Amino acid sequence: MQLLVQQVINGLSIGAVYALIALGYTMVYGVLRLINFAHGDVYMVGAVIAFFLATWFQRLGLPVWVNLSLVFLGAAMGCAALGFIIERFAYRPLRNRPRLVSLITAIGVSLFLENLFQQKMVFGARPRQFPPLIETRTAISFHVGHSPVAVNITNLDVINFVLVIALMIVLSWVVLRTRTGLALRAVSYRFDTAALMGINTDRIIAFTFMLGSALAAVAGVIDAMRYQVDPLMGLVAGLKAFVAAVIGGIGSIPGAVLGGLLMGLIESLLRGVILPSDYSGYADGAAFLALILILLFRPSGILGKYAPEKV
Repeated sequence: MQLLVQQVINGLSIGAVYALIALGYTMVYGVLRLINFAHGDVYMVGAVIAFFLATWFQRLGLPVWVNLSLVFLGAAMGCAALGFIIERFAYRPLRNRPRLVSLITAIGVSLFLENLFQQKMVFGARPRQFPPLIETRTAISFHVGHSPVAVNITNLDVINFVLVIALMIVLSWVVLRTRTGLALRAVSYRFDTAALMGINTDRIIAFTFMLGSALAAVAGVIDAMRYQVDPLMGLVAGLKAFVAAVIGGIGSIPGAVLGGLLMGLIESLLRGVILPSDYSGYADGAAFLALILILLFRPSGILGKYAPEKV
């Protein structure tokens, strides 16, 4: 039982990161009906920005909480600017072209970012360990039943959970309680009609890219502190987050969160409980098996809505 509870906690922690990345996919798709396959690499760029900022701030001898706040804020702002640039120069000129053109462009932007950051003058192809801003230690420990082994929650897990919950609350407030959020929902419902009502659709779409990119940056910083920084780290994480968005219901913000948490739980339980240790590597394939099953039995996703189009 202890192992099961521990893996559930690990899965929720991993899934929360997938949820942050999946939100970017689902927000862009909800507005433009575009799958932004460069989004996983924006997550990688956030980790790289955080790496350089953490290295610099560590030399200044600032308090830990100041360093962490500045690293997260700097990575989010840097990726928000990157999201704006990608939308403005890669996607906006192709907005009235067939969707396949935009999809190919998204793959091209992804490959460009991956190869750019593998250059030695930018970051390099070799993975690097994130500067030790904080020491990883057990923050919460408890026993399940009569098990002598405790269930441990680290301080990084706590930071992860607190950040994700706070960002979900802020995102919900922005989307549901602000004029910009109202405009965003109007554009996602009917693009052309929103423009006729006086909404600046270019500004709303740019805001969507910036907000989604900032959330991906936070996810990148969390994973960079937990693992390491790699210029190809966005490839697998981006694919899993995309699968999470589809499972939850692409275009649905609650669906992206639910899909991300489910993805993390499935991966963690398979890797730590269900599969033997020799076969734990197959846990990554569970994401794509789940995608196939969802597309077969509920193509719109768990919380997605089926919307037939008249031709």
